Amino acid sequence: MSNPEIGRTVVANGLKTNYLDEGDGAPVVLLHGSGPGVTGYANWRLVIPPLSEEYRVLAPDIAGFGYTERKPDAVYNLDFWIAHLIGFMDALGIKKARFIGNSFGGALTLALAARYPQRVERFVLMGSVGAEFKLTPGLDAVWGYEPSEENMRRVVYSFAYHNDFITDDLIRSRYQASIRPGYQESYASLFPAPRQRHINALATPEKALRELPHRALIIHGRDDNIIPLACSLKLHKLIARSDLHVFGECGHWTQIEKTDQFITLVRNFFAGEGA
Repeated sequence: MSNPEIGRTVVANGLKTNYLDEGDGAPVVLLHGSGPGVTGYANWRLVIPPLSEEYRVLAPDIAGFGYTERKPDAVYNLDFWIAHLIGFMDALGIKKARFIGNSFGGALTLALAARYPQRVERFVLMGSVGAEFKLTPGLDAVWGYEPSEENMRRVVYSFAYHNDFITDDLIRSRYQASIRPGYQESYASLFPAPRQRHINALATPEKALRELPHRALIIHGRDDNIIPLACSLKLHKLIARSDLHVFGECGHWTQIEKTDQFITLVRNFFAGEGA
């Protein structure tokens, strides 16, 4: 049985990069978060099929995560991640794309839009990092994950407001993903303690956020224990052409807890007129 997390491979900025590629039409790039065991598929499995009916949907495993090549001398920081994403777009001949960034992926979306505004059309941020905020206990636990099924259960439960959809199979699959050879060594090196510095390092300067010319849709769960709603409120205030949607009774996984509403919001936003 084939692994749905493994899609196609392209060399991007020197790294063999695993990515999913479905549908035709204008490109939409989905950037996942930074949880243990994460892949493009794990984050976006419910989003890709409906969006691929209208768009070419691309979901890479970001450098340092999933099935993308890890090099022992890699220095993971915002410059490295942005170079990898630009390399990914260049390797596929994509001059410009719409983006959806989840959490850590939102920080990359913002940095990409600020540094390469011509490569980004309108974009969606979801429970996004990208502005400075005080480290939450939830994010500290996610970035400080030590492999065990019980620790993975705690992490996954912290992402959601309602836990009805969280199964033992989901916990087990994310745990197994987190203990693949070399994975934990790599993951532990991404955001070592003290962790407030990583939030600050992922933030795009406020001046650059104010100058963004793009239309943006910011989505957040009111009950998010990982990234505080205050971060999206701040981004909404700074990004001139932004709209903000807050889901009640929803945690950090808006695309999973509120899938149908999320897809409707994104479709309507991407179909809107104007740059």
